[in-house]
Amino acid sequence: MGDTPQTPPSVELLVVAHCPNMVAAQAQLRAILDEFGFTALTVQITVIRSDDEAVARGFTGSPSLRINGVDPSPSPGSAGLSCRLYRTAHGVSGLPDPVGVRAAISAACAHTISAVH
Repeated sequence: MGDTPQTPPSVELLVVAHCPNMVAAQAQLRAILDEFGFTALTVQITVIRSDDEAVARGFTGSPSLRINGVDPSPSPGSAGLSCRLYRTAHGVSGLPDPVGVRAAISAACAHTISAVH
């Protein structure tokens, strides 16, 4: 997505055990990261195992994404062990809108580059 080398953001996928959308979320995220040229970037997968951990992490459902520690699709829901639904341009989905994920990664890269200069 451009000729300027970009510093990869930190990317974390938070899920509950046996999340029905985890594999699809990983595939979507991998494809988007590859578009940015971050083919070697490892996505950290974190399994949220308790309500206390969910509250501590601000986890509002599985799967949740963090780019440089920030959820690009903040949810007004309460923290807890549950599945998460996202509003997308194509209706409700168990995955975040890829347009928003791309925008968040792009913004994280731009922020990293501007912080260095």
